[in-house]
Amino acid sequence: MSAMLKRYYSVQKILYLFIAVTGVPVNLVAIVILSRGKCGLSTCTTRYLVAMAAADLLTIVTEVILSRINWYYFPWNFLDITPMCSVINVLKYTATDCSVWFTVTFTFDRFVAICCQKLKTKYCTGKTAAVVLTTTGVLFCLKNIPRYFTFEHSVIIDNVPWFCRTIDNYFTDPGWVGYDWLDTVLTPFLPFAGILLLNALTVRHILVASRVRKGLKGQSKGENRSDPEMESRRRSVVLLFTLSGSFILLWMAYVVNVIYYQLSGKGSDFSDSEWIFHYVGVLLRNFSCCTNTFIYTVTQSKFREQLIGAVKYPVTSVLQFMNKAAS
Repeated sequence: MSAMLKRYYSVQKILYLFIAVTGVPVNLVAIVILSRGKCGLSTCTTRYLVAMAAADLLTIVTEVILSRINWYYFPWNFLDITPMCSVINVLKYTATDCSVWFTVTFTFDRFVAICCQKLKTKYCTGKTAAVVLTTTGVLFCLKNIPRYFTFEHSVIIDNVPWFCRTIDNYFTDPGWVGYDWLDTVLTPFLPFAGILLLNALTVRHILVASRVRKGLKGQSKGENRSDPEMESRRRSVVLLFTLSGSFILLWMAYVVNVIYYQLSGKGSDFSDSEWIFHYVGVLLRNFSCCTNTFIYTVTQSKFREQLIGAVKYPVTSVLQFMNKAAS
């Protein structure tokens, strides 16, 4: 390992520790606050956001804590036994898939709500959201089961298989090559393209609707009247665009790296700078699991109120207890 990679490796250990320490509590807070249903959001939107936070939390637990931090800080423990680390790999791929595709399903739900008024009443319901999320989760659980059989031990010590390495024929057997391509298309290519397309169509619809309403209101003639409906719509799409925009930005480096990997055909024969770019892409992808709660805090006033109340609650409880004790 070169000096450059060693320095980045040291920095990466600290960054992943930060992601774990930050990501677990913020996603737990998001799940608790959103589940209470007091943030002024519809039932279907709340269910999508709770599912996204839960998937992000599972990704941090499996990908960051059980894989990365375990490797960096606690090598050679029972999690490194081959059957156990194979299960962890299946779980982390499943959690990542669900995290990505729950974002896609939320984006599609908001697209329908904004652009398809006739379909909105039937599709944008809590029941539909539950069905979509459950179906998505089950499908990706089934999709990742074969991945368990793509790993083998790296070494056997006292008849115990340790660590996981990808089997050799994974890159040559037509079935496994097809599975790998399917996995790459499903995550991240198809979600990335789908979110970009849905957001582009949503923006186009909003611009056309805004132009029509301004014409009807006479604003095109220089009048400056407020439009409560357009203002309400503007606020409702802020959450969509910030969530999907954050996803696009933080996954961009990873997607570019995957494309480069597929086109270059280098396998693992990368230069130091190429490896660092790969590691940065994976790091940013994992960091995307920590951002949604901060987005809710900035964009949703009622979520912010609930969060402030949750932070103040322990302090007020202690003060009330001390006052009662003093009296």
